Amino acid sequence: MVENIQEKVRETSRTLRKQSLYTILEQLDSEVMNLWKKDRKKKYNKMKQGPYSFYRGSAYLFYYDVTKIPFSFHTPEDKPTWIMGDMHFDNFSSFQDEEANLVFDVDDFDEGYLGSFLYDVLRMVVSIRLLAEQQGVEEEEKQDELVIAFLKAYRKQIKKFSKREEDPATLTFDEDHTKGPIKKVLKKLEDREATHELHKQTILDDEGERKFNREKEKLYKMTEKEYNEIVENWQQYIKSIPEEVYKGDEHYQIKDIVKKIGAGVASTGLRRYYVLIEGTHEKDHDDVILEVKEARPPIPAYFVEFQDSFWDKYQHQGKRVIMTQKAMHHKTDPYLGYLSIGNGEFYVRKRCAYDEDIPSNLLIKKKSIKQSVKIMGEIAAKIHARADQDIKESLLDYHSEDEIHKVIEQNKDAFVHELVLWSRFYKRQVKQDYELFLEWLNTHFYTNN
Repeated sequence: MVENIQEKVRETSRTLRKQSLYTILEQLDSEVMNLWKKDRKKKYNKMKQGPYSFYRGSAYLFYYDVTKIPFSFHTPEDKPTWIMGDMHFDNFSSFQDEEANLVFDVDDFDEGYLGSFLYDVLRMVVSIRLLAEQQGVEEEEKQDELVIAFLKAYRKQIKKFSKREEDPATLTFDEDHTKGPIKKVLKKLEDREATHELHKQTILDDEGERKFNREKEKLYKMTEKEYNEIVENWQQYIKSIPEEVYKGDEHYQIKDIVKKIGAGVASTGLRRYYVLIEGTHEKDHDDVILEVKEARPPIPAYFVEFQDSFWDKYQHQGKRVIMTQKAMHHKTDPYLGYLSIGNGEFYVRKRCAYDEDIPSNLLIKKKSIKQSVKIMGEIAAKIHARADQDIKESLLDYHSEDEIHKVIEQNKDAFVHELVLWSRFYKRQVKQDYELFLEWLNTHFYTNN
């Protein structure tokens, strides 16, 4: 009798959570994101590869959960931080800034919004545990060390900014200011040619004109209607480019366009194109590849405090994404811009030849992961501290680092302790949700679609 009751309790708990998971997937992916069934299948096929992949693709489930918990270290609602919105280990990478410096920073701004800094930090510490476990660091105590390393690095860097010992508007993370796997990535990229991405994605036709290589995996020919819509609306993008970096209409003349399919996890199903433009005539790398990606309202916006001023200023979702990037990066991509195509809103950025994630073979040892998360903690502090009154078009008339520093320093040990314990709990929740997700896929989604 007792065993039957216990089993009923456990099964009821599983059923309720599975129903919540099912409802959220249906509401966000189908009703809100308007993903077609075939795109949902592609997305879910990526998410089912493991708990970390599932976590990356289900940010809406994360926000559904964490916004209901009264954490001790939120900043006041009237003093929000401009957050990245989807901070996890794989959303940090190398790139080349506008002055040709190789740096390491955050690289995904699709979910940028205003809210408590804690949402970025919470999402990151869980990802550290999941990534570590994926890399073979399975002991809970060793994962604790990695989470603590990130949190302490974040706290110390926030304190430096708050004390005005360092300036978030100028701090960058290059080869001289990094170590471990990140330093190795940047060092290796020194030998890469600026034409790397161009030669990787394009070929010369019989007339010597550069075109996209449509035999390349994940590059697809688009319909004539799609092609013409981009061409017809291209002037919107050109007008969105700031005057100080504008290079003249001829520079942005379109030479070729392809559809890009298969990139990312959470962004699966969003329209994405590569556009080859004329560029500046300089030897063999005059052409430039631009990425045109669809933008939707940020996931945090559905769950956190509504920000009227933010929506008033960034009604166009493409503009919101590029302004988030400008707010968080010291020297940004001069090709950033936005446009509307049909009923969709898009942002534009240059395809960087030096965009490189940390390869998994550099993250085999706990020490390597620890070196990486320490630097990521400092970068996380930098983007939060920079995206305020330090920048030109700020929505915030205060320094975010001051507000963050105040709440953390109330009890810095408790701050670390609370997030370590919570990240332990939520990693287990993610793994349980992953199993429920697989069950739902096999018993419902695949059979009914």
